[in-house]
Amino acid sequence: MDKLRKEALQIAKEIVVKFIETQRISPGAVKEVFPQVYRVILEAIATDGNPDVLREESDGAKAKPDRKRDVGEEES
Repeated sequence: MDKLRKEALQIAKEIVVKFIETQRISPGAVKEVFPQVYRVILEAIATDGNPDVLREESDGAKAKPDRKRDVGEEES
């Protein structure tokens, strides 16, 4: 398991445990909830929280790197 997946797994576990402790979900619902939480966290980590990267990659286009603007350059 690569580092990214391992981190997402640990974070998802902590979140689901917190949901159980605060009685937001029952222990019986973990089977349904955990994969959803894990998937969201893994996607957020993999894309640095930018969902547009996932959409661009799923459309077959590569994500464009951000270009730094020069001082005084206007936004378009």
